[in-house]
Amino acid sequence: MLSSGIKNGVSLTAGALTEIKRLMNQDQIAADKCIRIGVKGGGCAGFSYITEFDDVKEGDTIYEQDGAKIAVDTMSELYLNGVVIDFQSGLNSRGFIYNNPNATKTCGCGESFG
Repeated sequence: MLSSGIKNGVSLTAGALTEIKRLMNQDQIAADKCIRIGVKGGGCAGFSYITEFDDVKEGDTIYEQDGAKIAVDTMSELYLNGVVIDFQSGLNSRGFIYNNPNATKTCGCGESFG
């Protein structure tokens, strides 16, 4: 399923887009790859986030934003609807930050949610 434009799905801030493009260039990731955003069971709050380069799979919802393809599987879509992903590179933390309106609790490190 292809979704053009971001409405209530998954979106990236300018900082996250810049970092994804930098990583794709640095690691020579093929342009036909997508960034997979998902969730899996685990972590101290119940679920952990998945962020990785991958191929589009059957059943994925694809969001396109400024040339980046974002793939979300059906199960993860339930937990990530409306999420905005940012990238921070400060002295105290570096990495992707998920601003998830569906999370009712998060752990102290921000790596998992419930």
